[in-house]
Amino acid sequence: MTEFNYPSLAIIVPVNNEEDNIIPFYENVQKNLTQDALKSLPGSLSNLKVDIWYIDDGSVDKSLIEIKQIQQVDASIHFVSFSRNFGKEAAIYAGLNYAKNYDFIALMDVDLQDPPALLAPMLKKLVDDQLDIVATRRLDRKGENPVISWFSTVFYRFLSKISATNIVSGARDYRIMTRQVAKAILSMPENQRFSKGLFTWVGFKTEYMSYENITRSKGHSKWSFWKLIKYAMTGIISFSTFPLTMVTVLGLLTTLVAMMGGIFVIVRKLLDPTIAIGGWTTITVIIMFFGGLQMFSLGIVGRYIAAIFLESKRRPIYVEKESK
Repeated sequence: MTEFNYPSLAIIVPVNNEEDNIIPFYENVQKNLTQDALKSLPGSLSNLKVDIWYIDDGSVDKSLIEIKQIQQVDASIHFVSFSRNFGKEAAIYAGLNYAKNYDFIALMDVDLQDPPALLAPMLKKLVDDQLDIVATRRLDRKGENPVISWFSTVFYRFLSKISATNIVSGARDYRIMTRQVAKAILSMPENQRFSKGLFTWVGFKTEYMSYENITRSKGHSKWSFWKLIKYAMTGIISFSTFPLTMVTVLGLLTTLVAMMGGIFVIVRKLLDPTIAIGGWTTITVIIMFFGGLQMFSLGIVGRYIAAIFLESKRRPIYVEKESK
């Protein structure tokens, strides 16, 4: 890893209606990146320049006002404000775009579930072990909705099995990376983004630091169950063609079953002409089954077509309203 004469770190913080967490987050970062903490870092990192980039994802509360108030007293605070809510993935992309010239880039959530106390140890590990990414993973999900936690765990295991993208159990977006990694992510300006998958797909030397789950002290999560389902679908479609393969296999199996059933009925009728071939209920159930299977298959194919449609529009990932 290159040693910089004037090393710099940009902390990217997506924000969506988090007015109660803006100042506590800032104070916690300042508390954990004091001069004494930076002196423990190797080489020239003891003079590390730290900037915080708040990415306001269309907040309708006082989040942006809080950010601007901090900015008035601290020149290391910057922000990018979207014209509306474009989602966390768009906020991450915007942050990376603005921070691409920093030596190191960190991604963090503003709700303090990503402990700022890990920043210095993560950066030290990145440099000492000559890594490209130091990411984090939670050891547990205490304090979270057990149903959502279970579905999240199952989803990441499922995605790891059906694609070449191995998502580490409990992995968070919280990570520190080099400039090279950030530029690699920015080189993929796709509209249907799934950052955990993208960070794995680009490769680079990565290690994880583990910590026990921390529940947010203020506000509430913006991730509803339906949003998580949509996010999971985006991840599967972006990194796996398994659903299309499954549809093909189902089509072959149902065709074989139908052929075998037809042969059975014909042979049975030939062997015993007195047997009546009928059964309104049976026919109805079979028609409904195959009709449902066809709709299910069309739905899967339709999701891939929809992804192609959205990408073909070439619309920007986000629209910026103001930045400073």
